[in-house]
Order: sequence, then structure tokens, then C-alpha cells
Amino acid sequence: MLRLTLMLIPILSLVACGIKKPEPEKAISTQHGLASCYSIKTNYGTKTASGRPLRNSAYTAAHKYWPMGSKVRVTCRFNGKSEILTISDRGPYVKGRIIDVTIGSAKRLGFYSRGITKVKVEPLKRGNWKYRH
Repeated sequence: MLRLTLMLIPILSLVACGIKKPEPEKAISTQHGLASCYSIKTNYGTKTASGRPLRNSAYTAAHKYWPMGSKVRVTCRFNGKSEILTISDRGPYVKGRIIDVTIGSAKRLGFYSRGITKVKVEPLKRGNWKYRH
């Protein structure tokens, strides 16, 4: 039994060395502000500005100027939960809000019952797209 254990230790060490954790995507900048949620009902239809169908459970969001298809990390300030979402729509059109997320994302982030909440939004580096403030 001891001999078998001594033979397995080097093999297991090699296997463990080959396993890498994926590196988190790096944010380009950070925005702080209010987020709200939107749905098919509040969007007045089933399509987004990008032409994609809107699903209430989708991992998507609306932002005023970041490019369609860009990824953003939205972090809820009061509980620390975060989620990576794809920008597929334009908005929000209410003064003081920086992003609208789908109802499903709001539930996963833990602020659906509040309606709006303070968030940190970080666009993630994907290629060389430019953004403006």
C-alpha cells in the first residue's frame, strides 16, 4: 500500500500542475450609478435595438452608448453579487440611471424586489473597441 501511494504522488502532482483557473476578464473602466430592470412589457415589444429577441431571463442589458455585443460586469453594491451581461439594447431613458438589466438578471443580482439599486458597471476588454463617456 505504501509503495502504491509513493508511486501516485508524482503523478498527481503533475496532473495538479496542469490545471489552470481561467483568469477573470479585465475591466476597461468603472461606472457607478443606479440600475433598473426592464422586460418585454416595458420594452414595448419583443426585440431589442440590436435586433435580437428580448427574453426576460436573458443575460442582457441596455446601455446608452457602449457598443452592441460588448460584455459588462454588473455588481450590485449592497450585496456584492455580480453577473456578466451582454449589451443588446439602448437605454435607460430615466435620468440618473446608467444601465437597465433584464428581470432575470435583476433577480439573480438580488435587487428585483427593490426595482432600482446602486451598481458598479465595468465594461470588459474585448478586442479594441472604443467607448465614450
